[in-house]
Amino acid sequence: MKVSPNRWAKGARRLQRLGKAHFITVPSGEGSKSVEQAIRLWQWLADLALPRNGTIVAVGGGVVGDLAGFVAATYMRGVAFVQIPTTLLAMVDSAIGGKTAIDLPQAKNLVGAFHQPRLVLCDLTTLATMPDRPFLAGLAEVVKYGVIADPALFAYLDEQAEWIVRRHPTALRAIIVRSASVKASIVAADEREETGLRMVLNYGHTFGHALEAATGFALLHGEAVAIGMTAEAYLAWRLGLCDREVLERQTGVLRKLDLPTHLSQVPDAPSVTLDTLMAAMGRDKKTAGHYLTLRSAQTPR
Repeated sequence: MKVSPNRWAKGARRLQRLGKAHFITVPSGEGSKSVEQAIRLWQWLADLALPRNGTIVAVGGGVVGDLAGFVAATYMRGVAFVQIPTTLLAMVDSAIGGKTAIDLPQAKNLVGAFHQPRLVLCDLTTLATMPDRPFLAGLAEVVKYGVIADPALFAYLDEQAEWIVRRHPTALRAIIVRSASVKASIVAADEREETGLRMVLNYGHTFGHALEAATGFALLHGEAVAIGMTAEAYLAWRLGLCDREVLERQTGVLRKLDLPTHLSQVPDAPSVTLDTLMAAMGRDKKTAGHYLTLRSAQTPR
């Protein structure tokens, strides 16, 4: 079903006319997760005199959700916010879990806060308006959940890849519900990464975030995560932490879903030297002293 890209904007304007809502947009792209945009939104809220019992509603993809969530977490020491994700990546990952952040020039998500949304509302019909590349990139996080926690989901991705890529509503509903369930259960058990369990969600992200930064964000987040999972599974195999079959099965599913497993497979992506990549990884939030934490694929026991 086709959905007008202005659908949510029209809804916000209806609320505006009732005097119950105010509406602001931010430019698309990772560049909006910035100090400058956060300041702009804080000042806008101050000009509106948003009360402590007000609510910020984020309508959009992961960038909008991360930025709005961070602003909500910090304005007046925290106001309520609602996530209405409109992209696959946001529906299965970034809108769930309460991590909010903005980027610094040195690395992604260096300034942030834990701030849980009061509600996450997914309208799957918005996925019909997504361009192919960002839609496919969102599938990387779904593959991640299958690898780290849900063999049945992984098998479903392998068997139903054609229908998923074609955006069949039943297939999309199945993977979104299951992915959200996996992430919510992990977050509920370790909301602030105090036990280490939640860190399993970082699988593919250490290499992935470094690739994003090193390429000047020429890669979409999901593309970087897909390549990152490939690199981390390869490293796990070389270290004897998993069988070669784990790497091969994961690579096979990523390719069925039209996701890259190598930087050269991403259109217009610049090449990256090992030194540049290692420098970017050294600025990752998961560093501790001189050590960098990686979450690898493991052979099931």
